[in-house]
Amino acid sequence: MIYAISKDNRAEFARELDCMYRDRKRVFVDWLKWGVPVVDGIYEMDQYDTDETVYIVSADPETGRHLASVRLMPTTRPHMLEEIFPMLCEDGVPIGDDIWEMTRICLSPSLAREEARRNLGLAWLGAIEFCLPRGITRITGLTHVMFISNFLAAGIDIEPLGPPKDFDGMQYGAIQVQIDDTLYRREQGRLGQRTPILHDDRSAAAA
Repeated sequence: MIYAISKDNRAEFARELDCMYRDRKRVFVDWLKWGVPVVDGIYEMDQYDTDETVYIVSADPETGRHLASVRLMPTTRPHMLEEIFPMLCEDGVPIGDDIWEMTRICLSPSLAREEARRNLGLAWLGAIEFCLPRGITRITGLTHVMFISNFLAAGIDIEPLGPPKDFDGMQYGAIQVQIDDTLYRREQGRLGQRTPILHDDRSAAAA
């Protein structure tokens, strides 16, 4: 199932968030060796995991096991590109009511390649479904360049905001994606989804 988790329903999805934060620690800290905060030795959480954050999470509906997730943040609030990585945007950091930032794109380390790609695609489709009715027309983000091939393999069209730069021996780049109905229909078709997939209530999703 694909869930939109916000401050309004966060308590209902405590187990999904628990699993997501654990996988974020495994991926970003244990594997990629990022120097980011770790809570209680098991959760990767930083200053942008706030009440304003929305998580799009692909999770097992029975166990809550995290499969894939992305973090969405309005650019009118403090966000990563603006505060930490503005140098990655050649023409300035895009900011506006219709622009949200996507970060912490995370896949479960236990997934096989094809399963990982499909769940990334579903989380991305869920993010588009979240954006469209809210008038969000653009998503910006920051990514390790090694993940760009994953995005392209999942069929995600990305536009660089500037050339990648090296930070502590790793290459990162800023990107953006235009959000519209054409993109949504194309992604639905690519993933074989004929109906909306995003849920913000577990009982409704299970019905």
